[in-house]
Amino acid sequence: MPSRHAALRRGRVSLPGQLYLLTTTTVQRQPLFANFPVACTAARTFNDHRLFGDAQLLAWVLMPDHAHWLIALGERFSLGELVLRLKSASARRINAIRKTQGAIWAPAYHDHALRAEEDVQAVARYIVANPVRAGLVRRVGDYPFWDAVWL
Repeated sequence: MPSRHAALRRGRVSLPGQLYLLTTTTVQRQPLFANFPVACTAARTFNDHRLFGDAQLLAWVLMPDHAHWLIALGERFSLGELVLRLKSASARRINAIRKTQGAIWAPAYHDHALRAEEDVQAVARYIVANPVRAGLVRRVGDYPFWDAVWL
C-alpha cells in the first residue's frame, strides 16, 4: 500500500508558467518559527532568488509551524525540485543557527494549481492575511514574515 505522501504526489503535474499555491508544515507541526531568529533565517532563504532559477516567488507567509508560497513555476525546476530546494536551503540555514541537525520540514506539501479564472492578487492577499486569521496580529502590516511582489 502506498504511503500518504506517495498518494499526495500521484497525479502531481509541474507545468512551466503555471501558478501554484503551496503549503508545507514543519516536522510534527513544531512551532519553530515562533522563534524570531529562526523565522528571520527562513525568511531570508525565501528571499534568496538564486534558489528559484527562472521561477518566481510572488507571495509568501511564514507561520509558526508552516509556510505558504505562491510561485510562478519556470522551466528550470519541476515543482518538486523547487520545493526541495526551498526546504533544503532553509533547513541547512536554520539548523546552522540552532546548532542542530535533522529535518525541519515535513516531507510532504500541498499544492494547488491556480485556474485561469482565479484572481492571483486575491490569492496573494489570502496568503499574507494568514497571521490575521490565526489571531497572531490585528493587521497584516504588524506581522514581519511575509512578502508579495505587488508591494
